[in-house]
Amino acid sequence: MTTEPMLVGNTRAPAAAPRRRWWLWLGGLAVVLGLALLVVRLRAGESAPPAGAHAAHPGAAVVAQPARRGEFDRTLDGIGTVTPFATVTVRSRVDGQLMAVHFTEGDAVQAGDLLAEIDPRPYAVSLAQAQGQMARDQALLANARVDLDRYRKLVAQDSIPKQQLDTQGALVAQFEGAVQADQAQIDSAKLQLTYSRITAPISGRLGLRLMDAGNIVHASDPGGLVTIAQLQPIAVLFTLPEDTVQDVLEKVRSGVVLSVEAYDRSQQRQLASGTLLTVDNAIDATTGTLRMKAQFPNTDGALFPNQFVNARLLLERHSDATLIDAAAVQRGPDGTYVYVVQPDHTAVQRPVRLGLSDGDTVMVEAGVAPGELVIVDGADAVRPGKPVTLQTPLPTALP
Repeated sequence: MTTEPMLVGNTRAPAAAPRRRWWLWLGGLAVVLGLALLVVRLRAGESAPPAGAHAAHPGAAVVAQPARRGEFDRTLDGIGTVTPFATVTVRSRVDGQLMAVHFTEGDAVQAGDLLAEIDPRPYAVSLAQAQGQMARDQALLANARVDLDRYRKLVAQDSIPKQQLDTQGALVAQFEGAVQADQAQIDSAKLQLTYSRITAPISGRLGLRLMDAGNIVHASDPGGLVTIAQLQPIAVLFTLPEDTVQDVLEKVRSGVVLSVEAYDRSQQRQLASGTLLTVDNAIDATTGTLRMKAQFPNTDGALFPNQFVNARLLLERHSDATLIDAAAVQRGPDGTYVYVVQPDHTAVQRPVRLGLSDGDTVMVEAGVAPGELVIVDGADAVRPGKPVTLQTPLPTALP
């Protein structure tokens, strides 16, 4: 009985010892492997080349557009109003009843067309009366002339005093004057009769009728019968800033015919094309602008009196110009320049001499050739000679 516990204790002690050794060996192996891996990574990091040593530098992200060849117009924009060359209010020149109206509102008429008729009978009566008075005075004149011839013979025979001859001569002159006055009365009556037929004084478009047939009209009526506006050709009065006056006047003095285009209020649709007719003789001191007048054929009737338009005056035209976006132009201590993208995607700084500009587009006189890519966005991050990354597709070939 005393030996059995000892046997049991001896058999359990050897089983626990191997388990502890196994866990110790496993932990030590993990530590060694971890240290070895750390050393390998450290050595690999020290021996590896820098990240960008063999890779291409991506460069600054930019947007580029090619310079193009095309027409460039220097234009001056002004606000204008359509104005007829002539506007006439048709009035009666005699008094009387309006017998007939021979026009339709809004019609186009030619000068001389019959528009209305005034009752002609009173003026026909006046004409007949003047003609009758003239016939009476002509008869008296004829009789006085016969007496004058008779008196001349009698005075030659010394049969009557010369004073009687002189008196008869004065009477003949008096009747001659009366006949002339009668002729003037006849002409006046004929003219009044002509005025009873109201005709169009100019060619143009009729407005709304202001009086109907049957009314009594007077020469002193302020409203008249109708208005006529000349629409073909038609004029546009517009203003330009005084800073541009000398450029315009130089062209006008040299005999250059400047074209003018009329656009609608939104400046999206062209209404008509014409030419500059004349300029005003003084600058408006309150606005600092000069009024100008342009003429338009207006054969299609696109322009209407008192219509608001935007006038665009073409001052210069360059048919073969090199054009770039205005955003590409940079300014520095040495003047203006642009960044040009080379075929190898590097950017170079190129000085340029600029010409005319319309705000969004600039004409380049020297420094850039058509087809070359110029940077229009992202130029702040560009360094001369360094590569760039284009945000727009690069053309297949650069001139």
